[in-house]
Amino acid sequence: MRRPDQILRQTLRPWHAASALALAAAVLVPAMAQAQAPAGGELTLYTTREVALVQPLLSAFTARTGTQVHTVFVKDGLLERVKAEGARSPADLLMTVDIGNLVDLVEGGVTQPLKSAEIAAAVPANLRAVDGQWTALSLRARVLYADPAVKAATLRYEDLADPKWKGKVCTRSGQHPYNTALVAAMIAHDGEAKTEQWLRGLKANLGRKPTGGDRDVARDILGGICDVGLANSYYVGQMKASKPGSDARKWGDAIQVIKPTFSARGAGTHVNISGAAVAKHAPNKAAAQALLEFLVSEPAQQLYAQTNYEYPVRAGVALDPLIQSAIGPVKADTLPLAEIARHRKQASLLIDKVAFDQ
Repeated sequence: MRRPDQILRQTLRPWHAASALALAAAVLVPAMAQAQAPAGGELTLYTTREVALVQPLLSAFTARTGTQVHTVFVKDGLLERVKAEGARSPADLLMTVDIGNLVDLVEGGVTQPLKSAEIAAAVPANLRAVDGQWTALSLRARVLYADPAVKAATLRYEDLADPKWKGKVCTRSGQHPYNTALVAAMIAHDGEAKTEQWLRGLKANLGRKPTGGDRDVARDILGGICDVGLANSYYVGQMKASKPGSDARKWGDAIQVIKPTFSARGAGTHVNISGAAVAKHAPNKAAAQALLEFLVSEPAQQLYAQTNYEYPVRAGVALDPLIQSAIGPVKADTLPLAEIARHRKQASLLIDKVAFDQ
C-alpha cells in the first residue's frame, strides 16, 4: 500500500501548479497527517535535492535513532507548496541548495527558529542564521577549472576581467544562482561600481555565450574553446568518478582546479551551501531537530563528503579522496552567507544591466 507521500509525488507534477497545490492542502495533506506515528517516530522531509544524494545520510539517521524519514522530492516551487499547505503541511524539515533559496523560505514565512547547542558548536557562525532559522549542511566552492597549460597557481576572481583572458573564459548563465551568489559576494566585498566594472570585463573575456552547466566548462576547456572557467567544486569529484573512457571522465581528467579568492584583504574562496530549516508547522519538530543535529555530526559530515563530493561544514572532517587529490582543502571566505543573500537582487539587476547573458 502506498504511503500518502508517495501518492503526493505521483499526483503533484508539476509542483508549482496552483491547482495541484490546493488539492494537496485540502485533501491529501490531512490524510498524511492522520497516518503519522507518535512524535519522534517519524518525520517528513521536503527536499529539492535528488533523494539519492541524501538517502545514505537519512538511512544512517534511521539506523541510529529508529526514526523513519519520509522524503518528498520537490523539484520546483518548494516555498509555494509549503505556503499553500499552510498549518496542515506534513513537512517537518525543508532542505535545499543555495543560500538564496534558504533565505526565500525564511522571508516567505514557512520556517521557524531553532536553538541548538550542537549546531552552534559544529557550524561556523557565518554559515547559519543568527536567529536559528536555517543552517548550512555542506559547502560547494566556486572554483576555476583551467587547462593544465595555464601557469597560475593562484588567481583572484577579479583577475578574470583582465584583458589577457580575452576569449578564454567560460561560464554558465550569470543569472544562475551559483553565479548570482558570486556576484552578490563581489558586491559585498568591492561595492556595486567595482563589481559592474568587473562584470563588463568578464563578459568581454568570454569565449562563448554563458550557457550550459558547470561540467560544460570542463568540456569546453578540453575542446579548446576556453582556457579557464567558473564552476563548482563537487562536479570535479563527479567527473573523476565517472567510468573510464566516458565523456565526463575525459572532461574531469582534462582540467586542473585553481582556488580563487577575492582581492579584499583576508577574503577566501567563495562558497555556497546545501542547507535546511525546520518547517513553521512541523508536526515533529523534535525529530526534525534531531535530524539536523545528526547531519552536522562528524559521521554524517563524512558521509556528505563521500557521497556528494562536497566540503563539510564541520571542521576536522576528511575530504573525499578525489576532492583531496584534485583540489585539496579550501580556505572558505568568511563573509556571512546572510550578507551574500542580502545583495542577491542587486546582483541580478547588475547582471542584466551589463547584458551578461546576451
